[in-house]
Amino acid sequence: MIKTSNSIQKLIDHFASLPSIGKKSAQRLVFHLLKKDEKYLKDFADSILEISKSVKLCNQCFNFTDDDPCNICSSNKRKSNIICVVEQASDVLVIEKTNEYYGKYHVLHGLINPIDGVTPDLLKIKELMSRLLNVDEVILALNPTIEGEITIQYLTKLIKPLEIKISRIARGVPIGSSLEFTDQATISNALESRIYI
Repeated sequence: MIKTSNSIQKLIDHFASLPSIGKKSAQRLVFHLLKKDEKYLKDFADSILEISKSVKLCNQCFNFTDDDPCNICSSNKRKSNIICVVEQASDVLVIEKTNEYYGKYHVLHGLINPIDGVTPDLLKIKELMSRLLNVDEVILALNPTIEGEITIQYLTKLIKPLEIKISRIARGVPIGSSLEFTDQATISNALESRIYI
């Protein structure tokens, strides 16, 4: 393959390393950027650098935030006796878009996956357990995959002795899919008809 520019190829490779971006999409993005003026490109680059400097994990829910604690954890309008457990921070955004959930969150930053060496101690499970003192319900809103099921079973064994109500989102979310790519109506229905364990 002939490369017209090392700079262009390097940027294509960076974009192609992102999730859901193939080589052709990466190439389209780079050529789109080449049509933009220097101010736009500088703002674009600055915003990428800014997230590495200003974004951190909330010390309560472990969602990404500029302020610690995040605006959800610090809100007095949110129900603090309900915690929705999700795999990734992007899942919080998906659930928030439904406008159906008014509790707090806990981001695990992954799922238990023994094959890939992801053990419970590598996730934010210990931190979740320390938050359950005044909690009435834990909603397990994990992706319906094998890893999601393993994690749900593990969390259920830990939480059940605390006599806290445990629910999981209904199976309206297709098996093998990701919450990030599920439409708002499906997520809303899944939350509304969650199953108690």
